[in-house]
Amino acid sequence: MKKKIISILMCAAMALGLCSCGGKNADSDWEYIENKGTLVVGITYYEPMNYLDENGELTGFETEFTKAVCEKLGVTPEFQVIEWSKKEVELQSRTIDAIWNGMTVIEEKRDQLAFSTRYIKNKQVVITKAENADKYTDTASMAGTSIAFEGGSAGETAITADETLKNCKLINCEAQKDALMEVKAGTADLGVIDYVMALASVGEGTDYSDVKIIESVELTPEEYAIGLRLEDTETLAKINGAIDELAKDGTLGALAEKYGLSDVYALG
Repeated sequence: MKKKIISILMCAAMALGLCSCGGKNADSDWEYIENKGTLVVGITYYEPMNYLDENGELTGFETEFTKAVCEKLGVTPEFQVIEWSKKEVELQSRTIDAIWNGMTVIEEKRDQLAFSTRYIKNKQVVITKAENADKYTDTASMAGTSIAFEGGSAGETAITADETLKNCKLINCEAQKDALMEVKAGTADLGVIDYVMALASVGEGTDYSDVKIIESVELTPEEYAIGLRLEDTETLAKINGAIDELAKDGTLGALAEKYGLSDVYALG
C-alpha cells in the first residue's frame, strides 16, 4: 500500500513539474525572455522593414530598430521567419516573443494581442501593371479582376471589407512579396499590399519598374506597432520605454530617413 501511495505521489510531482516547465505561467514573460537572453522576433521578408541585402544579410528599418531596442533591454535579438497568417499562434505558443514586421494595429485583435507604441503610419494600396493602370480608377472598376494579397494581413482585411473586391478572384499568398510577383507575372490583375512596401518595391529603379500604385484608390489607413502576448505587460513597458528613448535621442528618426520612411514616421 505504501509503495502504491509513493508511486501516486511521484506521478503527481512529475506532472506538476512538467506543468511548471512548460506552462505559460512558470515565469513571467519578461523573466522567461531575460533568462534565455534572447528576444525571438517573428518576421517575413518585407522591404524596407526586414529583407536580405545583396550580401544575403538581414537588414531594414525593423531589423535595426529591433537591435537598438534589444541593446537597451540587454538581450540578443533572434529573427525568425514565420508564416504571417499564423503569427498569433506562433506568439501564444512561445515560438516567438514578438511580432515585429510592419504589424498593423487591428482594434479587433486587442483581446488577443498587446500593441506597443505606434511608430509608422501606413495604408493599404492597390498595385497593377503600369500598362493597365488607366483601367482602374476606383474599386468599382476592379470588378471581375484577380487580386493577390498576403493571407492574414491588413490587405486581406481591406479586401474583404469592400463589396466589390471581396467578390473578385482572390489569390492568397504566403507573403506580400509573392503578391508582387503575381502582379509582375500577370497571374494576378491587381495586388493589395502595404503602402510602405509599395514605396520601396515598385516603380522606376526597382525590380518592379513595370508595376505602379493606383494613386486614386486608397484602402484602409493604419499604423504599425509591435505585437506582444496580451499578458506580457512587463516586456511591453520595457519595449515602450526603449522606443521612447530612441525617439527622443533621434535614433528612430535617423533610421526612418535611412530607409525612406520619413514621410510616414509617426514619432517625429
